[in-house]
Amino acid sequence: MHKEVYKYLRLKRKLMVLEYARVFGSNLEAYKACGIPKSTFYDWKKAFEEEGEEGLLYKKPIAKSHPGSLSQEVVDKILELRRVYFLGSRRITWYLERYHGIKTSESSVTRTLVRSGENRLPKTASRRTVHTKRYFKKVPGHHVQVDVKFLSLKDPKGHMVRRFQYTAIDDATRVRALKIYVRHNQQNAIDFVDYVIDKFPFRIHTIRTDRGHEFQSKFHWYVEEDKGVRHVYIKPRSPQLNGKVERSHRTDQEEFYQLLSYTDDVNLNDKLKHWEHFYNFNRPHGAFDGKTPYEALKCALENTYLVR
Repeated sequence: MHKEVYKYLRLKRKLMVLEYARVFGSNLEAYKACGIPKSTFYDWKKAFEEEGEEGLLYKKPIAKSHPGSLSQEVVDKILELRRVYFLGSRRITWYLERYHGIKTSESSVTRTLVRSGENRLPKTASRRTVHTKRYFKKVPGHHVQVDVKFLSLKDPKGHMVRRFQYTAIDDATRVRALKIYVRHNQQNAIDFVDYVIDKFPFRIHTIRTDRGHEFQSKFHWYVEEDKGVRHVYIKPRSPQLNGKVERSHRTDQEEFYQLLSYTDDVNLNDKLKHWEHFYNFNRPHGAFDGKTPYEALKCALENTYLVR
């Protein structure tokens, strides 16, 4: 029998039983004469009174609640991470486990976002491009990429302020060092190298930079002769060869500067120190399946002897 015909006949049978009870004025006689259980009859009667014929149509039984469904508290946290920080499903899963002790699957987070209409980011949000997996060094300190991020900030009076963020990132562990300068020159680049060498908990073998004016002869000879660290330049017009530091600058823009309100340099440097600490010790990193850079460093140092 055709499915639609069968559904129609079931509906007509229910209507016939209810009509029998109405005409003869006896529910008892109706369900006994038609061989219908008492509970079933009253279910039909209640559904018909509330929804009409629509209530008598067959509906697939669905549980009102599922033991594996997310609580409203977890749903609220997922939506907060999405709306405030524009995080994707995978990163939301990491943050829930790391900071809230909530273990859930990436697919559950995705379904929650879809049901809430948050599966698409707003047009104003930056998009994270998915790249192929690139190589990386296995030994901490073997290659450290250094570059400068140009900052254009607005002070409380609306005036543009230009600052320069010097960044160093270890190729193997993604541990970073950050420092902001007012000027963009070789002297500040040299000062930053001293800061990086003191900051990183391992010996640095090679520093890799582009051919910017801040990394020329004075900087080069200071690094190689005074610090005993190898300095190499990447090929001209090939920023992808310093791709990890370039990518980290995009993270700075999306997760730090996008949320920053500039007041003065003291406040900016203080916030940058907190961001540097958060990035190294607390922020789950995609390259290490949710581990932080220092957790990755701990794993790497178990197999190396480059610890100071």
